Amino acid sequence: MRQCRRAIQILFTVIVMPDIRIAIVDDHLQFGEALSVLLELESDVQVVALLENGEAACEHAAAEGADVYLVDHRLPGMNGAEVTAKILDSDPMACVIALSAAATDLDTQSMLQAGALDCFLKDQDLGVMISKIKAAAATTEA
Repeated sequence: MRQCRRAIQILFTVIVMPDIRIAIVDDHLQFGEALSVLLELESDVQVVALLENGEAACEHAAAEGADVYLVDHRLPGMNGAEVTAKILDSDPMACVIALSAAATDLDTQSMLQAGALDCFLKDQDLGVMISKIKAAAATTEA
C-alpha cells in the first residue's frame, strides 16, 4: 500500500506539477550562470533563459515567456522597474522577483510598484530564494 501511495505521489508530481520555467535577467553573466546551475539542482526548476539586459527580457516575454523572471534592479538601458512593467504587459501570467546586490527601500519599492511579487538580495540564502520562487510560481497556477 505504501508503494502504491508513493507511485501516485510521483505520478501526480510529474503530471500536475510541471517544471517552473525561470528566466534570469542580469547584466553580470557569471552571476546569472552560477544562479542557473544552483536553481537547476531542484527537480522542478528549469532555467529557460539567461538574459543580459531589459530589451532581451522584454523580447523573451513577448515571444517565449517564463513562469518566473528574476530581474536585477540595475540593468543597462532600462531599470528593473521598467523591465518588470514591460514583462508583465507582455505576459500578465508571469511573475517577477527583483534581484539586488544591495537594495535600498526606494529600489525595492519601485520594483514592487511595477508589479514584482518579491525582492531579494543576491547573497540571500539559496533555500529562501528557491522557496520564494516556488511561492511566486504557485500564485500563477491558482
